Amino acid sequence: MHVLASIVHTLDPFAIQFSPQLGVRWYGVAYASGFLLAWFLLRELARRGRIGLTMPQVGDLMTYLIMGVVIGGRVGHVVFYEPRLLITFHEAIPWWGLLDIHKGGMSSHGGILGTMVACCLFARRVRLPFLHLFDCVAFASPVGLCLGRLANWVNAELWGKPLPHSMQADAPWWSVKYPAEVFDPNFLTASLAPLQSLVNPSEPLPTAVYEAAYLGRADVLAKLDPLLTAYYPSNFIQAFTDGPILFLVMAIVWMHPRKPGVIAGTFLVTYGVARTVSEQFRQVDEDVFMIGQITLPILLSIVMIICGIALIAWARRRPTEPMGGLLARKK
Repeated sequence: MHVLASIVHTLDPFAIQFSPQLGVRWYGVAYASGFLLAWFLLRELARRGRIGLTMPQVGDLMTYLIMGVVIGGRVGHVVFYEPRLLITFHEAIPWWGLLDIHKGGMSSHGGILGTMVACCLFARRVRLPFLHLFDCVAFASPVGLCLGRLANWVNAELWGKPLPHSMQADAPWWSVKYPAEVFDPNFLTASLAPLQSLVNPSEPLPTAVYEAAYLGRADVLAKLDPLLTAYYPSNFIQAFTDGPILFLVMAIVWMHPRKPGVIAGTFLVTYGVARTVSEQFRQVDEDVFMIGQITLPILLSIVMIICGIALIAWARRRPTEPMGGLLARKK
């Protein structure tokens, strides 16, 4: 990543690369780190007696959650955003478009649904209130959501909306630019002519410039930067709203024991509101269902807000004892 007038994306999606298509991607590292940190947080709460799970049960729960997030996230992405993959088959492993997870495509809303199913199954196994499990998992999830958004940034995906035209000439330092824009049909390839002498002459000019940029060539980046569009840093905005802000709200609410379901409902409402706000800075995905100006992610978030409010109201009326709480109970 290089910071010129704006942040120019030059990150390699591979943490360790063995071949052009094979290696350990930062996206996978982010997911693994999110699960590890969630395990550590829940294990510490269990050790202190703040939640109804035992320390060994936290490890077992993580197995269910990993399956729920991966399956739910992938199925959710395909159903919500790329349903054509359900009927896409090819000769290369894994043969079915639904299983092409190595090509990217995970839905946070689908992951949340998968997590809920995993909690229901695990609650039945260990005979714990499933709403309390929802609370525990919701409380630990912001770290994974935050890392997932940062992984989207590393992958140069889910671009933000372009900054207003008045801000393009002198783009602020926090704006983001992508060298991949040179492949956009609307990009004026002729504007790259001044870079011709700096790049590989045996390749088409857009490709040569793109590759030089990702090699970190300062001379190429200096001339390319003014030609690129500045975008809102939607990945960083959503990492902040889905991570620290979401966690802080739930931590404040859960300082003292709450009836099972209140924290999960707080998660649904807060995430739904945060996602609705942050989506205003993100480009709309192509060929995605919309109702007027309401995009599918915003529509799903509105549903989450409604469900969260209903869950909090229902949980508070149930004749159950409060559980959890971050502060030590008064004796």
